[in-house]
Amino acid sequence: MRKWLPIMVLGLANFVMVVDGTVMNVSIMVVVADLDTTVSSMQLAIATFTLTMAALILAGAGLGARIGRRRTFVIGAIVYSVGSLMTALASGFGMLFVGWSLIEGIGAAMVIPSITALAAINYTGRDRAVAYALLGGVAGAAAAAGPLIGGWATTYLSWRWVFGAETIMIIALILPLSGKIKDLSTTTKTGRFDIPGVALSAVAMGTIVLALVSASTWGFIKPINPPFTVVGFSPTIPMVIVGLLLAWAFVEWERTAAARGWSPLVGTDLFGIGTLRAGLASQMILYFIIAGSFFVLPLYLQTVLGLDALQSGIRMLPLSVALFLMALIGSRLATRYPPRTLIRLGIIVACLGLLLLIGAITPDARGTLFAIAMTAIGVGVGLAISQIGNVNLSSVDDSRSSEAGGLQGTAQNLGQSLGVALAGTAVFIGLASSFSTAVSENPDINATLQQEVVNATATGVPIVTVQQAEQALVQQGVPPVQAEEVVDDYAASKLQALRLGLGIVFLVGLVGLPLTRGLPRQTLTSAPQPEAG
Repeated sequence: MRKWLPIMVLGLANFVMVVDGTVMNVSIMVVVADLDTTVSSMQLAIATFTLTMAALILAGAGLGARIGRRRTFVIGAIVYSVGSLMTALASGFGMLFVGWSLIEGIGAAMVIPSITALAAINYTGRDRAVAYALLGGVAGAAAAAGPLIGGWATTYLSWRWVFGAETIMIIALILPLSGKIKDLSTTTKTGRFDIPGVALSAVAMGTIVLALVSASTWGFIKPINPPFTVVGFSPTIPMVIVGLLLAWAFVEWERTAAARGWSPLVGTDLFGIGTLRAGLASQMILYFIIAGSFFVLPLYLQTVLGLDALQSGIRMLPLSVALFLMALIGSRLATRYPPRTLIRLGIIVACLGLLLLIGAITPDARGTLFAIAMTAIGVGVGLAISQIGNVNLSSVDDSRSSEAGGLQGTAQNLGQSLGVALAGTAVFIGLASSFSTAVSENPDINATLQQEVVNATATGVPIVTVQQAEQALVQQGVPPVQAEEVVDDYAASKLQALRLGLGIVFLVGLVGLPLTRGLPRQTLTSAPQPEAG
């Protein structure tokens, strides 16, 4: 049992980080009412949390390589607990924004790459495969169970209890037990910390992630509701291009720093390791599938089936359970089958689950098919995610585990952001297009109302329940019979748009398979465990 204590501590920290974000998503309306703020303000807070973590994760990894992974983990956990406590006690939006979006984001950027690096340092061989399977299973299961936890707490207690509990777990469990986690002996690096590298990586990642998470409201090409336009087009793609150019500048700077004997944030030689590139690509694909699916599923469960956050979490439970169990089984399979086989099989099974889920998206839900689809997605993601951490960290020496951990965190953030961006854009643009077309072609709706609906959909269509849509139309003075016709078209268009969003996730998962060809074709074996200090 003592052998597994380090991974239990790291897994608990990972669980806290993942659950945190999902809880805020499912509790958003309650938080809005409690803090007397707006939905748009809360969306800004959620986006800023993602941005802060994504922008600083390479800096967090670089700090771990300089001062020690365990020390960085402890400092990050303390920072995170301060942010969680501020969030739990927030008296208004400003306090929540600083505590959750900024302070927690900074803490997470330090903790997440440290978790990955410390797992590699504390375990070798089959134990390392089990450790990464546990981390992957915990992360995936937490993402799926987060809505259930958040829904239960919001319904029966308060959203504040979740953040208070996080603070208690960090102070009472994670910090006291962190001394049981071994770290490599710290070698003092010469030269200054790579501040230009930190700035370039932060601005590059921040720009890309901001554009991607805002794509569903800004529009991907045609502007929907952006803060500005670029020669008449949505700023999403131009901002992604700017971010990619800044990322190129970051890589060039890191090459220059290494050539001059300085201490770069990330050694660019890592990009030349084929197995690491394939592992990071697999990481992006998997988290694209997770984030894209989890964006669409709550919209279906809550606005079509009319379930609350707790009921939605219960319906998603088969995915969570299957994912965690399959991650544990995957650690055993790793001793018999190569990562390339297991990861590819996992992605294919998850994609088949998405196909079944598209078929289950109906007005009254096909219960058995829905449960089978959720289980298949969980099995596929769990099988693949149990292998990726071991692939990435086994590609480099343990002394460079922080750098690999930072790159893994970056790939995870990009995958999640792309999943939300593409699935969200498909849903919102698909809804606006199909709804306006359906209304225009409906002979039972008068021409004046048809034109009003078409004009209104030009700036996007909100996703609400059928009852909310009908109530809004009646309040606008639309006759009940006409309102019913419009609502029927809206309901059908919404189902079609949700299926389209899942279809995009399915296609990207399938098309991304060739990116995994560089994965190891043999079972992984590790070098002897390095000396710990």
